[in-house]
Amino acid sequence: MPVTRIDPPAIAGEREMLESWLDYHRATLDLKCEGLSTEELRRRAVPPSTLSLLGLVRHMAEVERNWFSRVLAGEEVKPLYYSDADPDGDFDNVDDADPEEGFQTWRAACAESRSRSAGASSLDVTGTTRRGETVSLRWILVHMIEEYARHNGHADLLRQSIDGSVGD
Repeated sequence: MPVTRIDPPAIAGEREMLESWLDYHRATLDLKCEGLSTEELRRRAVPPSTLSLLGLVRHMAEVERNWFSRVLAGEEVKPLYYSDADPDGDFDNVDDADPEEGFQTWRAACAESRSRSAGASSLDVTGTTRRGETVSLRWILVHMIEEYARHNGHADLLRQSIDGSVGD
């Protein structure tokens, strides 16, 4: 199914603007991966970096779960793709990883994050502390936009190295 990316509104309230931009960046990562084979999604296309598009998707599943489930909701959520012994497992362990599973996990994490955001009474809602600092939903949304924007830049380079595709 083709990825649909919706431009954020030019004028909106703060919450709608932040959530729209986050969804835009989520869709951008999906677009960067669209139409690629399993091998291409696993390919580390910009040596010596170990980044791959599948690794980015797996990493963003972990990031979504961390900020919205662990920090905002205060839930104890175990990592899926990394561990203390293998802190970059989300990026590095893709040689045999199933892209379908990775995308399903990431999309489910995004849906859960949207639900948690929608359920918060305001952008000022805080969750548990992260590294000793309490953060608000507003901070989490801004951080997530930054996180996706940064990794979408990586995805641009990876995709261009794989098949020459460029785009926004």
